[in-house]
Amino acid sequence: MTSINVALGDRSYAVLIESGLLTRAADHLAPLARGRQLAVVTDEHVRPHLATLTAGLAAAGIAVSAIVLPRGEATKSWAQLERLTDALLALGVERGDHVVALGGGVIGDLAGFAAAILKRGCGLVQIPTTLLAQVDSSVGGKTGINAAAGKNLLGAFHQPALVLIDPDVLATLPPRELRAGYAEVVKYGLIDDPAFFAWCEAHGAALLAGDARAQADAIAHAVAAKARIVAADEFETNGTRALLNLGHTFGHALEAEAGFDGSLLHGEAVAAGCALAYDFSVAQGLCPPPDAERVKAHLRRVGLPDGLAAARTRADGARLVEHMRHDKKASGGRLPFLLARGIGRTYLDRTVDLATVEAFLDRQPR
Repeated sequence: MTSINVALGDRSYAVLIESGLLTRAADHLAPLARGRQLAVVTDEHVRPHLATLTAGLAAAGIAVSAIVLPRGEATKSWAQLERLTDALLALGVERGDHVVALGGGVIGDLAGFAAAILKRGCGLVQIPTTLLAQVDSSVGGKTGINAAAGKNLLGAFHQPALVLIDPDVLATLPPRELRAGYAEVVKYGLIDDPAFFAWCEAHGAALLAGDARAQADAIAHAVAAKARIVAADEFETNGTRALLNLGHTFGHALEAEAGFDGSLLHGEAVAAGCALAYDFSVAQGLCPPPDAERVKAHLRRVGLPDGLAAARTRADGARLVEHMRHDKKASGGRLPFLLARGIGRTYLDRTVDLATVEAFLDRQPR
């Protein structure tokens, strides 16, 4: 078992990574259950993993009440948050109880937000079942739902008490969702670890083909990187944690334009957003063109979008920039951008002129 500590003082917690961990989750959940039933939040697509988890908990004498929600990004909504909190209250969940989020990023974000606001905050355990959730959204305490104006505009920081990651569950993940999650893996190399980006170039295809060792290595590396960044800037106040948003400012605009309808997955939007961030950095004279081409070539090789055309986005620059104006990171009328001076040399720039971004987007092939 790999155990990675997210060092946050009295709110520190472990991220445990091990093959077959889902079947043995009761060993780690029993102390948190305190002899009471556990409320497990999941979606319709994760029922087989719910059965595995429930069987293990039942064998350990732990009762489970499952709340099964619709799958998809549209579930991160006011309506489903209300439905979930009403269900948790009906189950008698107390402040000292732990809500278990079993699923991908949508379930983790929604269940985490519900746990953050239920009785002013109850416990949370994340059991991510997608690669994207395992390497990114389950760690760090960001929770929330989408609004009509954009993605993740309503939410709270609420750290879990424990994260349990079983790489074996990825065997049931559709190839497209595995690729989408891989975009978040590549991101860690692009931020500040060029050696890891080179590892991705060498092993990414094997990871996506189901190589268990490559998947486990990538998960552990990504979680360790995120744990380090979160420990340095939990609430995204000093600029360190903002580095994790590489590709997201462009990507969230693409998702908003797609209407969160599943035609463009979050990881696909992040991949296209990373490509755009590198191309924009080249256009600003910041990044060597070969580095941007290398990033886009790798994304193409693994089947991820490398720009607007591949993301099937025909909106003009003005429309995409309008989506960006609703970004929750905006401050004083300015929107911080993650730009790059090269692979592994990402930095936060708070001086970018949105008119320049609009003109850049209008020049991109569609």
